[in-house]
Amino acid sequence: MLAKSTTCAVVGLDGYIVEVEVDISPGLPAFHIVGLPDAAVQEARERVRAAIRNSGCEFPMRRIAANLAPADLRKAGPAYDLPIALAVLLSSGQVPQLPESTIFLGELSLDGSLRHTNGILPMVAVAREQGYRQVFVPSIDAQEAVLVSGIDVVPVATLAVLLSHLRGEYHIDSADPAVAASGDASGARASAPGASGRVDMADIRGQEHAKRALEVAAAGGHNLLMLGPPGSGKTLLARTLPSVLPALTNEEALDVTKIYSVSGLLPQSAPLITERPFRAPHYTISNAGLVGGGRLPRPGEITLSHRGVLFLDELPEFGHSVLEVLRQPIEDKIVTISRAQGTITFPANFMMVSAMNPCPCGYFGDPVRECVCTPSAVSRYKKRISGPLLDRIDLFVEVPRIEYEKLVGPNEAETSERIRGRIEEARALQSARYDGVDLVSNSEMGPVEVWDHCSVEDSAKGLLQTAMKRMHLSARGFHRILKVARTIADLAGAPTIGAAHLAEALQYRPSGWG
Repeated sequence: MLAKSTTCAVVGLDGYIVEVEVDISPGLPAFHIVGLPDAAVQEARERVRAAIRNSGCEFPMRRIAANLAPADLRKAGPAYDLPIALAVLLSSGQVPQLPESTIFLGELSLDGSLRHTNGILPMVAVAREQGYRQVFVPSIDAQEAVLVSGIDVVPVATLAVLLSHLRGEYHIDSADPAVAASGDASGARASAPGASGRVDMADIRGQEHAKRALEVAAAGGHNLLMLGPPGSGKTLLARTLPSVLPALTNEEALDVTKIYSVSGLLPQSAPLITERPFRAPHYTISNAGLVGGGRLPRPGEITLSHRGVLFLDELPEFGHSVLEVLRQPIEDKIVTISRAQGTITFPANFMMVSAMNPCPCGYFGDPVRECVCTPSAVSRYKKRISGPLLDRIDLFVEVPRIEYEKLVGPNEAETSERIRGRIEEARALQSARYDGVDLVSNSEMGPVEVWDHCSVEDSAKGLLQTAMKRMHLSARGFHRILKVARTIADLAGAPTIGAAHLAEALQYRPSGWG
């Protein structure tokens, strides 16, 4: 007897509907799964067999063939356990007809309980888009699933309970979407995994110039490079960014949550991520770890930083090829990975913040400690970062040694909350400016938007012309200065770019940095 159930697959970050067909025929006992399954799907045979028996049902000792259609779509992961088990039971006559327009998702334990399954959010989203009305998911994933509105989510604890529900012996209540939206213990909201602990700007003594640069970078989503000796506070400054960045919008939160759901990094206690990611990979990371990859491509650090911050500490220590692969994602805000099975595109709209020493020993130009590096060693060290990559960085700021008086003197620094208020006001201006277009912040502007929105006052045009000639700016560098100046003007609430805004933007790009 032929039986069918419906489930979903995830390829990249997108979900696809998959139909599970099971046919039981006379012959020697065998269980075959076809339809391009990977090893985890092939192993579903043993999980399904044990789960059915331990749920009080009989596993048919006949020839069983399970097909996952479409057959040309590669299937990976254990999310197919539940639909395969239901199709086997339906084909053997142990459950009545499955409800129409329904999706089944979940990995089975040997005792029949349903375990956490990665990628629930994109799978439920595609089910809703394809017109399905109901989806059965593991109970532990129900609060993640109800983030998708317009579809009935039914949480399932065990296969036995689900079978009782399908037979009409027991009723499972649908999950309440209000619980996930309320932010209580069962539907908590949190920052993305890997985010640093909160560090307040007021906790950092001195470094007012660097703090201002971070404020400008956060307000416009600009890339930033900090240069200074060891111990000057570069890493600590970078880790204050989560405390001043505005919260994610609902649309951005769902995008980020989808990425972490597919990657298996979504906390079970926090089905919705509302704070911007902060990722700080070690400099030994590989190309695939940074941009994503693998036989079946998975998101890398730059995609996990989407709508957040990618912090690269000790920038010159990263491999040359690793740094060079950043050039295209920084410019295009996406990363495309091609494999024999196909091409997958991941989002990569991140803010890159990096830090480095001025030389290998770290004390070139330091007024207290003498540098022991030769001029050629200093030159080679800085040349580890290519000119094209430097040209994609908007702000350069020096972080000098902190003097004793500032460390022990009274702390009059602004709090992160106050700085965050200014940043949110600037982001609100940008949101209104780019209403109706696919832009979020000033850093995302292209050449056309720069000319449309970066009007320069007449008093500042002469300064801009002089800077273009003396600093030998490329066209990209010229546009980046205008975008930074636009952000500074937004922080000041100015409709046009004035001479003061332009002068501050120029000081963040010294000619000696390329």
